[in-house]
Amino acid sequence: MSHLVAVLALDGVKPFDLGIPAQVFGSATGSAGERLYEVVTCSLRGRPVATSHDFTITVPHDESVLASAGTVVVATQDFGGGVPESIDDELRAALAAVPETTRIVSLCTSAFVLAAAGLLDGQRATTHWGMCGELARRHPAVEVDANVLFVDNGRVLTSAGVAAGIDLCLHLVRLDHGAAVANAAARRCVVAPWRDGGQAQFIEQPMPAESGSSTSATREWAVRRLADPLTLADLARHANMSVRTFTRRFRAEVGQSPHEWVVRQRLDLARHLLETTRLPIAEVAGAAGFADPVLLRKHLRDMVGLTPNAYRRSYSTARR
Repeated sequence: MSHLVAVLALDGVKPFDLGIPAQVFGSATGSAGERLYEVVTCSLRGRPVATSHDFTITVPHDESVLASAGTVVVATQDFGGGVPESIDDELRAALAAVPETTRIVSLCTSAFVLAAAGLLDGQRATTHWGMCGELARRHPAVEVDANVLFVDNGRVLTSAGVAAGIDLCLHLVRLDHGAAVANAAARRCVVAPWRDGGQAQFIEQPMPAESGSSTSATREWAVRRLADPLTLADLARHANMSVRTFTRRFRAEVGQSPHEWVVRQRLDLARHLLETTRLPIAEVAGAAGFADPVLLRKHLRDMVGLTPNAYRRSYSTARR
């Protein structure tokens, strides 16, 4: 049975963001090509919804569909004249009726909706970097993190602006069905298959003054050589930069240090091998560039809370 995703559209919804869940979850398919998610759109009382642009949309469902959904997504809103101080009783009641076993996701500014409903109290959360200060001011019980793409608290998840919503939806597909399914969905959407939630948002700040090329060619080079040692000096040498310049430029472009990025790429490869092959754990570790299987075990546990063997048992698609 497919997993029901209900997307709640509120007045001021941004059309692009509204379509993200349907595009990403709708692109996730099983081994026989079956769709793994059913995505429906709803509004309060099934009313037409005024978008942030010059048109209104109609939706086929009202808020009652939220009670049967496995995941509820509140789509991004453009608040226009300013973020309202509170939400109305109708919206509060709709969110309160969502079962405790249902995941609730906010895309970008809809974190204000979840916060006003009390769903983020005592938890980390994020929104668009330009509004994180306002979210923290209005809701001091929420630990606002402006330096991440998304935050996964288990039941309640929040994302930063626009493309970060894609990252968060792919993250959920990855959690539900593993890296192979998520990567295939990303390819169908023609987006990057993995940007970790801890990656920094693209916050406006002065860019490095040094001239020089992007580090993208070196990242592509490194991805093809993950089994090799790949020291920082190796990466800087390939980019024809000093270690200091390379490190600064890399962080400005990617939002992570070169070491953090390489570890994430290696983990992504290791997860793919655990899911799709029967290679021994030691060989998986070596192919992904972890010199010792203990390192793979440590990093995988830190990332997803599972050992390599447990991850394979949960997500393997290889023939037994």
